Amino acid sequence: MKHFLLAGSLLFGSLSGSFAQKADKAGTPEKNPVADTSSIQKSMQPAVSSTSVEMETPTIIRDLFDESSINSNNAPKLNPRAVSFVEDYIDTYGKSLQAMKEWALPYFNMIDGIMVQHGLPRELKYLAIIESKLKSNAVSHAGAVGPWQFMRGTALKLGLKVNKSVDERTNYVKSTHAAAKYLRDLYKIYGDWLLVIAAYNAGPGNVQKAIARSGSRNFWDLQYHLPAETRKHVKKFIGTHYVFEGQGGITTLTKAETNDHYGSSLYAYTRKITKEEEAAAKSQAVAGKYQSVVVAKYIMMDLSEFNRYNPDFDRVMAGSASPYEMKLPAPKMELFNAHKYSILQESVQLLLTSTAAMNERK
Repeated sequence: MKHFLLAGSLLFGSLSGSFAQKADKAGTPEKNPVADTSSIQKSMQPAVSSTSVEMETPTIIRDLFDESSINSNNAPKLNPRAVSFVEDYIDTYGKSLQAMKEWALPYFNMIDGIMVQHGLPRELKYLAIIESKLKSNAVSHAGAVGPWQFMRGTALKLGLKVNKSVDERTNYVKSTHAAAKYLRDLYKIYGDWLLVIAAYNAGPGNVQKAIARSGSRNFWDLQYHLPAETRKHVKKFIGTHYVFEGQGGITTLTKAETNDHYGSSLYAYTRKITKEEEAAAKSQAVAGKYQSVVVAKYIMMDLSEFNRYNPDFDRVMAGSASPYEMKLPAPKMELFNAHKYSILQESVQLLLTSTAAMNERK
């Protein structure tokens, strides 16, 4: 029996295989134009530096997937058909993934904020780990580039510049916004995060073909009609989620499993504030390099809730010297004003630290 040593039960609160995004031609399923991930996998072998976090209490890995052992937040159970693969995956890559918990925090903070801006689950950031190990200069044998491993055609369709003088696929912030747009488009098609992850790897055409051949929209039923790499891609994502979160979540479930567990199969990625909430909110112009993740921490507000009141907050604050009209519930605005200088100081420090860390790993 393999053992997984978990440092604490979660990482950073709420803190796959490469990206096949060539557009399907005339409705014909595309072949999988993904980058070979063998080099990434080799770099993720479990040789860990002495600075990595030491795991403490041994837990039999299957116990992590038993409903009876899940934390009090009633996290979902891992599908039995994934246990064996995820078990081996964590046994092989768990230590090297654990080592990322320290140096990857600036990336996770940045990706979290962007995913939330687009109304997406923050856990989708784990795709970038498997795609590129978060390296901006990662290049696949097929020509996919950057932390999200975009092919040139897809990058252009998503609004990224790719020419002789600039390749925005290597820009962490811009490529993450593009990845979020692509993931949202896929979710609009499938309404199922496992199928979204499969389509991210194999292309929507191959997923549609698997659905037609299997007669099912359940990943676990149609998986053997997908390329082997894509099956692994989805399961690697699930395994990575378990390493970092210590449990499953909405992005590790099929549509049916999501409905059974959460009572709804749809992820509300666009939920604006109501008229009543807007009427009760306070507005205030703010200027400076404020970061939503820092503001949310100080005012004790969930980041997704903050971004529901203030869509595009990070984008506007990062790219404009003009004030942003921030909206918050009245008690939260009072907390902001009580701590705004500390919030700004910590936001600037986070920006500097994140920029330095990202430049260091290019």
